[in-house]
Amino acid sequence: MQNIRKVSIMYLKGVGEYRAKLLASVGVESVNDLLEFFPKDYIGQSWSEEITDEHIDSLFSCIGEIDEVRERMATTGTRQFIVTIKANEDYIDLIWFRYGKWLTKSFIYGGKIWVSGFLSSFNGRYQIVHPQYEVLNERDQLNDFWKTRSRLPVYPTVGNLTQTQLRNLIYNAFQQHHAYIDETLPDYIINKYKYDDRKTALQKVHFNTKPKNTEFLKDRFVFEELFYQQIMMIKNKNMREKEVKSKPFKLHNTFTKKLLESLPFQLTGAQKRVIQEIFADMQSDNQMSRLLQGDVGSGKTVVTLFAMLLAKENGYQSALMAPTEILADQHFRTISSMLENMPEISIGLLTGGVSKAKNELKRQIIEGEVDIVVGTHALIQKDVLFHNLAFIAVDEQHRFGVHQRAALSLKHKKPDMLYLSATPIPRSLALTIFGELDVSIINELPPTRKPIKTKWIHEHAKTKAYQDIEKEIEAGRQVYIVCPLIEDSEKIDLLAAESLLTELQRFYFPNYKSALLHGKMKAKAKDEIMQLFANNEIQILVSTTVIEVGIDVPNASVMMIEHAERFGLAQLHQLRGRVGRGAEQSYCYLVSYRTTEIAKARLTMMEKSNDGFEIAEKDLELRGPGEFHGKHQSGLPPYKFANLALHQECLNRARADAIELLDDDPKFEKAENQIVKYLYDEYYEGKEKLIDY
Repeated sequence: MQNIRKVSIMYLKGVGEYRAKLLASVGVESVNDLLEFFPKDYIGQSWSEEITDEHIDSLFSCIGEIDEVRERMATTGTRQFIVTIKANEDYIDLIWFRYGKWLTKSFIYGGKIWVSGFLSSFNGRYQIVHPQYEVLNERDQLNDFWKTRSRLPVYPTVGNLTQTQLRNLIYNAFQQHHAYIDETLPDYIINKYKYDDRKTALQKVHFNTKPKNTEFLKDRFVFEELFYQQIMMIKNKNMREKEVKSKPFKLHNTFTKKLLESLPFQLTGAQKRVIQEIFADMQSDNQMSRLLQGDVGSGKTVVTLFAMLLAKENGYQSALMAPTEILADQHFRTISSMLENMPEISIGLLTGGVSKAKNELKRQIIEGEVDIVVGTHALIQKDVLFHNLAFIAVDEQHRFGVHQRAALSLKHKKPDMLYLSATPIPRSLALTIFGELDVSIINELPPTRKPIKTKWIHEHAKTKAYQDIEKEIEAGRQVYIVCPLIEDSEKIDLLAAESLLTELQRFYFPNYKSALLHGKMKAKAKDEIMQLFANNEIQILVSTTVIEVGIDVPNASVMMIEHAERFGLAQLHQLRGRVGRGAEQSYCYLVSYRTTEIAKARLTMMEKSNDGFEIAEKDLELRGPGEFHGKHQSGLPPYKFANLALHQECLNRARADAIELLDDDPKFEKAENQIVKYLYDEYYEGKEKLIDY
């Protein structure tokens, strides 16, 4: 029998190599992935509701007929593109302020269009600014099945695939593989919550004619995802608590004491408390598995170094794994500077690539000549062997997969594990989401850190902000400007980094050096740009969110975030944390365009608070579905279905059921739990190569 979790979509009817690559870019690689690629919305193929006052200034969707397409020059001197549609007896102007030829060619008089956005009234006319839209009279017509549907699913954007193409691919997947859709939840769980069986639930989600039932249908998949996550975490914790280290550490107060005496600053009370918690774990008989939370700039690196030196005092090696080369190099330089007066401790940096120097470093590691190894995922390569690894720290742990973290922990027997998170996680979630870990919190910043002054401004106030920024540059300091996109998009009209860089160079800062940084650049190019910025050879760095984590340039004193209304609080706080790392006063400008009430609440919160934990709690309260950068919370594990801001009740149910199952049947020996055993075992086999049929 086929396992559709391992069947590649490559040869699914209508896919092929090109479309398979597009789908893989959004995590769709198997037939099961495609069936679990859920609609974000549904649209009716007919429309009869009249617009009322209740619709004004709220999210509004409709289908209409294109009545007029035109361009005009506004009184402000900016060009506007306007499409007027007729929905029932009402006319609505769809307005774009920044657009390209791709947009002007998209609309044909008389064509049907679905639109969604915030409806407003101006000079007696209804209008939606920068709406989401779908032209319904596409060249590739809907097949007979879809023509008969009263409602159509609307899927997340996948490259240049049209909605019609996505619908037909998913329909084909059901036609070819529906017989192989296996159940993934025990019968007693399905009966307890009155869920549909998996096959029926998947069909209803995609071919839904009653959108009001959608949330209950999706709840089944949210529960399943959280249920298995909790089973794995609780089972891991149970196993870890039974593990006994071959030899507990002893505090000799040699290198640890020397570090304490050599620091040019005083440890905060929170740092001292956390160090004692970590030392207590390392001196116990059991393997440590601890999450260290600390706000930006709270001093997690020096705390980690104390743990590494305790390992050295006992004759063992340590490793620190970071998600990027930039962050790994930064840790290496920071730790090296702290160890300047301890030449007897050897530290090495291991990243990707092959060279004689790296091969020599690998030899030194296995021979035990290196005490502390800092690196990227290169640390988990098969040819990287340790002499006696006993302590491992994983920075920004949520950016590594379970298997990547586990691979490093298997480099030596039962090493103590410390997971670092620079994003404060809401207290109400930490113990549940990281149920298999003990949690330490550094909730105090060094007294030398000045709170960042944050100001929320509208796009029209940017010129004044640029004047203030120029004063900072003239004083010798540097600036980050963050955009949500690299280049102009045909789907989302947001200010792009490339366009903004050109604008800044031509009109506002022609006398200063500026550059662009984004995630699609090669690692070498990114490193070169960051090195130039670190050396103050670049004064203005225009970037995407690639700088969210790990960039440490103390001389940078200004952060400007474009389209700040599109980001969640956690990410805004992370971006703001790139400044305020030096002795000078730092500033953050949040530039907004069209804001919702939720966005206003976020930006107001950012203005009034620098406390990451307070911000995390507010983020959890405000976060909603369907937002840019809003589906996954920074610092938390990634989910396909679950949104922890919305699904806390489901999470609590899943955890309670997982605990009950493991208490009653810890080895999954009962007949009713064979489904759980199969999926649990399959997960720990890892992702096998997809089968091409």
